[in-house]
Amino acid sequence: MSPAFHNDHVHNGDAQVANDNVATQISHSDGIPVEAPLDKQTLASKAFANGISDVKILPREFYEPFFSESSRRRKPNPIRGLFPLELRPGMLSLLAGKPNPSMFPITSMNISVRSPSDPAKEEKIELPETLLAEGLQYGATAGHPQLLNWLAGLQEYSHKRKVGEGWRVSMGAGSQDLIYKFVHSIVNKGDIVLIESPVYSGIINCVEEVEAEVVAVDTDAHGIKSSELRQILEHWPAGKPMPKFLYTVPFGCNPTGMTATDDRRREVLELARKYNFLVLEDDPYYYIYYGKAPRPSSYFELELEQPEVGRVVRLDSFSKIISAGIRIGFASGPAPILDVIDIHTSNSNLQVSTLTQAITLSLLQSWGYDNFKLHTEQVADFYRQKRDVFERAMKHHLTGLVEWETPEAGMFFWFKLVLNDPSKPGEREECSETVIRTKALEKGVLALPGTSFLPNGGKTAYVRASFSLIENENVDEALRRLKDTLLEARSS
Repeated sequence: MSPAFHNDHVHNGDAQVANDNVATQISHSDGIPVEAPLDKQTLASKAFANGISDVKILPREFYEPFFSESSRRRKPNPIRGLFPLELRPGMLSLLAGKPNPSMFPITSMNISVRSPSDPAKEEKIELPETLLAEGLQYGATAGHPQLLNWLAGLQEYSHKRKVGEGWRVSMGAGSQDLIYKFVHSIVNKGDIVLIESPVYSGIINCVEEVEAEVVAVDTDAHGIKSSELRQILEHWPAGKPMPKFLYTVPFGCNPTGMTATDDRRREVLELARKYNFLVLEDDPYYYIYYGKAPRPSSYFELELEQPEVGRVVRLDSFSKIISAGIRIGFASGPAPILDVIDIHTSNSNLQVSTLTQAITLSLLQSWGYDNFKLHTEQVADFYRQKRDVFERAMKHHLTGLVEWETPEAGMFFWFKLVLNDPSKPGEREECSETVIRTKALEKGVLALPGTSFLPNGGKTAYVRASFSLIENENVDEALRRLKDTLLEARSS
């Protein structure tokens, strides 16, 4: 059964906020509520009258020291901030330069989708007339209200987080859009950030752009090394500002394919509370978990075990499970942080495409949560089979030439080149850069040297190989070519 929930975001023309931990006021930007926080004493002892939760929530003022100077200067869009007032009964609007929809040539839209319960069956979905009209017009900065509502329910369904626990949802044009805006909302030049290493290259570019100081935290097959993070923080130089946030990809990490254990996630959350930093949980591979053990809990869920919630900002994406081209990601986290991100959006790309949101909403509503889960399980099983084909070929061609751990999620193998013959250890420096970027390319096989994923640069013998797109019949040939490349490198 689908979870019960309500929209804590925008209601009717007055843009009222339904969160129980705030005094509701009119929105200052569409979908960006102005909230008057309760005093700390009330907040600390408050049990929500709606019966949803008695979770303790960090107050709005907690986040003030985290915001960047640029985010403080950024002002709400003066036009979009008044959009909700157009919905008031009897209001005659001369406000926005919205195009007249009678001139839009698109009059109907149907999509065909595979049925999750019977993939051989194709189902047709027609966008309702009202939803299509909304999809063709400008929309709310934070996202289509009905889609936000559906996603809030998904977070309860998947992560046991209920509306009323100090968080909301906001849309982005994919996870990368949200990563970029989060970083720019939080980081000033010279601020310190913690980043797991190796790491998704997209975050490296973002923190370099704002000239942040990066402290790398190593990972292994079990995820981020929380014990190393503890050592870093316990020996933090006196007088040096503490880090503002930790970035982590906890499931099927790009590039390593690793999945963090529950114990390590819990330790990270304890350290975040003790040393007062935020956790940016970038989780595009959450639904592509195919390990034999039960799926670990997200940071977003595990945060409920802490004395209070509000340090985790979770990023999800439909790119890997519905379509990469629709460019829909969504953030779940404390309203004060998402408010700042939304203001950034209202001054840059204005919103995520309303049309792709309308298409996605039609699909998700037709499925419901149970069929959505069934679909993601099929996606995960597809990639598990792709992984198995790739690993069999690795064992056949690359045993003794590379070392690896078997991924339990995602679409990547992360393997170490063994460029020295075992009989001649230390004969040459084992770095993947030249071998993969030049010699393997010459033999017609393309992969990424691990240097692309080191937040502070350097050399590494590791390589990232994606198995998501390559046809099964070509895997054997690709790894045969890589084998020949490595044997030649050893003998040169």
